[in-house]
Amino acid sequence: MSASALHPTAVVDSRAELDLGVLVGPYAIIGPNVTLGAGTTVGAHAVIDGHTTLGRDCRVFPHAVIGQPPQDLKFRGERTYLRVGDRTTIREFATLNLATQPEQETVVGSDCLLMAYTHVAHNCVLGNYVILANSVNLAGHVTIEDYAIVGGVTPVHQFVKIGCHSMIGGGSRIPQDVAPYTLVAGNPARLTGLNRIGLERRGFPPETIAALRRAFRIMFRSGLGVEDALARARQELPDLPEVAHFLDFFSDSRRGVSR
Repeated sequence: MSASALHPTAVVDSRAELDLGVLVGPYAIIGPNVTLGAGTTVGAHAVIDGHTTLGRDCRVFPHAVIGQPPQDLKFRGERTYLRVGDRTTIREFATLNLATQPEQETVVGSDCLLMAYTHVAHNCVLGNYVILANSVNLAGHVTIEDYAIVGGVTPVHQFVKIGCHSMIGGGSRIPQDVAPYTLVAGNPARLTGLNRIGLERRGFPPETIAALRRAFRIMFRSGLGVEDALARARQELPDLPEVAHFLDFFSDSRRGVSR
């Protein structure tokens, strides 16, 4: 891999750490506490600042703004962080903010796609292979697990948790948690079913999908309260990690689960 290439009009602080093969486009700005992994590219007019780390082979498109202070009136300039994994794509005009509490971090995993105008607020934690479509807006402290997809123009309330392999329809409003492996859409969001096609495409075995369908019916269609439904599901369903994660999600929910 070749040495880094910086456009003559780019402003790159001498204290920034750029690995081999980093490309920085015209008029981009890279701050003093930024670390860019090997092969990462930064488009024209993009701004990366703060204590921000991007992994290998990331793509930052023009006018993205990464690592700016959080939009939180309580923030007083404390040292906080933003960390992005490998091979993540950040499209035009996306904004990713630092955390708001001292020594804490905002995290975006590897192999994610954050489309144009997405906003990842302070202290959000995104897993791997997450897709945020255009103009998704995450409030602070949102957690999104691996392989979740959020449709365009969707706001997500602070402290909401979105489970793995779930899919949220475009134009939804998400005030409550979204269970793993499910489909949700609407304003406010309503549960529409199990993400069966998504699970099949990702290679989940038929027996696992069948067990998750049974878990779905017990938790959402049995008419039981959450505690009684959990007790029944744990008694009747096979001991599979996917089922255990689905059920544990309800026990750990802080805002209630979308139904």
